[in-house]
This record gives sequence, C-alpha cells and structure tokens, in this order.
Amino acid sequence: MKIPADGKLLRIFIGEADKWQGRPLYEAIVHLAKKEGMAGATAIKGFMGFGCKSHMHTTKLLRLSEDLPIVIEIVDSDEKINKFLPHLDQMVKEGLITLEKINVIMYRAGSA
Repeated sequence: MKIPADGKLLRIFIGEADKWQGRPLYEAIVHLAKKEGMAGATAIKGFMGFGCKSHMHTTKLLRLSEDLPIVIEIVDSDEKINKFLPHLDQMVKEGLITLEKINVIMYRAGSA
C-alpha cells in the first residue's frame, strides 16, 4: 500500500470506558479502520489525563483507573481520512478529534 508523501494524521481522544454497540469504542474504531482499508491505526492507553469536563483520570486512583485516556492515531491519505470521518461522527459521543497534515517518510512491511 502506498500513502502519498503528504498524508493526514487523525487523532481520536476518548476514554477507555467508552462503548460502541456493547464493545470498547477504541476497539470498534481500530477494527473499522482496518475494514475500511486504512493504512494503519494504533490505540494508545494513557496513564493520566483530563478532558473538557476536567475530571482527572489516573492510574493512581483505583476508581478512575477504569476509565483511562485512549488516543487512537490513524494515518492515511486526505481522501481516505475524510471518508472515515462520518463514521466517527456517529461513534464518538464524547471526546476530541484532531486532524493534521503530515509528511510520510516511510511506510513499508518487512519481507516474510
């Protein structure tokens, strides 16, 4: 798969406890990205953070450690990212989504 040198980076900031159709939202987004043929997606779990409601989520508080921050990063072409955005509009009820221009230096798989 080839990504143009001028690609896009989509970042989705959600909580670990967020759900979509009974499953973790981060899992549903990554699986949908794969199904839609996106170049790649990674879900990253944070150990501390807060959002628009200013609730601190941290591994230090047992109760709040069940809803740690998750960031999903998806890299692909402008066209494919824009086609994916309507799905997120339906799925992400609370969170932050950012989009930025990137310069793809390398994207390749190793030989088998």
